[in-house]
Amino acid sequence: MQHIPPMIYFMNDQDKLPITYKLKMLTRRAVETVIEHEQYNNACEVSVTYTDNEKIHGLNLQYRQVDRPTDVLSFPMMDFTGESDEPVADEPVVSLGDIVISLEKAAEQANEFGHSFEREVAFLTVHSMLHLLGYDHETSEEEERDMRARQRVIMELMGLSVEGGEEASV
Repeated sequence: MQHIPPMIYFMNDQDKLPITYKLKMLTRRAVETVIEHEQYNNACEVSVTYTDNEKIHGLNLQYRQVDRPTDVLSFPMMDFTGESDEPVADEPVVSLGDIVISLEKAAEQANEFGHSFEREVAFLTVHSMLHLLGYDHETSEEEERDMRARQRVIMELMGLSVEGGEEASV
């Protein structure tokens, strides 16, 4: 089946780090690589918001009751668990959901893990996209292993794997 490129809407909600064309294209490539790897063939859209630690801290507290900044938050619009009476896709273009990335936290983690800022943003995008497609590393150890394996393969497909397989702890 023919892969349909996703519509990606970018928003900048921070002024700490520049949003470059290169960063947006890398984020786009991460979204598209996940969709291709996971063989998601519906027309879809994803919203990506770049933010800072202060704003993501507020969102983390509001939506997860966790009182600290985090690196990425995922807000899926779809229910892939089958627990909803609604069909998985009933629109011509499916909104998979929203990704919110703290660029400030991404820069901190890139430094901590010894890889590039761009690689960290790509990893966080891949991680979040898997959440939007229904994966959840917080439900069981098996799900966590599965999600980490998928992240590793997708990052390798993007040419962004890291020696030793170190990954941010999201």
